[in-house]
Amino acid sequence: MRDCLHFLTVIFIAVNSYGQQHLDTGIKQLFDAQMEKTEVKNAFLQVYSKSKGINIQFADSDDHMEDAPTMDNPIYTASITKMFTATAIGILKDKGKLNFEDQIYRYFPEQLMKNLHVLDGEEYSKDITIAHLLQHTSGLPDYFTGTTVDGSPNIINQLLVDTDKYWSPQEMIAFSKEKMEPHFVPGQGYHYTDTEYVLLALIIENVSGTTLDLFFQQYIFEPLGMDASYINLKSTPIKKQLPMAKFYAGDIALSSIQSLSADWGGGGLVSTTQDLIQFLVGFQEDKIIKKETRLTMQHWTHETKGMEYGFGIRKVSFNNLFDTDTHLEVIGHTGSTASFLWYCPQLDTYIAGTLNQLEASKSTLNWVFEILSLIDQH
Repeated sequence: MRDCLHFLTVIFIAVNSYGQQHLDTGIKQLFDAQMEKTEVKNAFLQVYSKSKGINIQFADSDDHMEDAPTMDNPIYTASITKMFTATAIGILKDKGKLNFEDQIYRYFPEQLMKNLHVLDGEEYSKDITIAHLLQHTSGLPDYFTGTTVDGSPNIINQLLVDTDKYWSPQEMIAFSKEKMEPHFVPGQGYHYTDTEYVLLALIIENVSGTTLDLFFQQYIFEPLGMDASYINLKSTPIKKQLPMAKFYAGDIALSSIQSLSADWGGGGLVSTTQDLIQFLVGFQEDKIIKKETRLTMQHWTHETKGMEYGFGIRKVSFNNLFDTDTHLEVIGHTGSTASFLWYCPQLDTYIAGTLNQLEASKSTLNWVFEILSLIDQH
């Protein structure tokens, strides 16, 4: 009997090992297919599931890069940052420092609030709540990519015009007030905007009495062991790391320009895929905010086909997004640099990475779905 059990154990290990190797090969093929795209100059991918025994990691670059990247190179996460800013607000809520339904004028000087939201001649600035900012339902315009009233360039189009400019949060808010118009009355629509996350970051600083980057470090990075994470142009990681991997708009590297200071509470986080997954695991397992707070943050509103948005977190239902028969969903966030961080509850699997190319950002959800579908087949 003992020999029989030993034989069966050996067979199980061999079959499991073969299946894992086959999965690794399949995901590597999907990774290589992204690297073959002409616009992609480097890419990172990590797929992790403790329950399934998966921890697959790939980093690569084209032949034109001087240094081949490794998984220890941090990446520019862009709007994945919004999950961290929203979580920081959740931490302050759990500490009794604020509530999601608080009107934001309580946390700002009168000058900043004045004319923040004026629509059809009527001011709604005092009607905006923290929840409106978190869920993109304030109606405020987007200083970063929105349309200006006079046809002048928005801030994303100014980044390469004056690469040495250092943008303050107050300048970004002033730009949205002076150059743009709100879209709707607070609470009566949905419009994705970075302006809201600059305001949220300022609330975090005003309430906590410390800077956004130090708050992240004290309440998120250190508790979760995220030693490689920091806010671009604002801080450094807990432990010395390799340089941030370059990211691009076309053939132009944006990684080192000072004007990226315009991407702050809504997009300034630099991190590794390992750190990002540690964050999302900690978020899902209620290690940094209370379960009640997390569930409130996952109260969804319609964003677009197949997508819903909570408080700094997005939900994607692939059956609606791609009109296909699948049970797979993900929650997490993406960034304009083709960065992504997702958790798939049906597979208990986390996936993080980037293609580090603005032009590739729309293709990452297809890529993620292909990878998760492959895991689902195993």
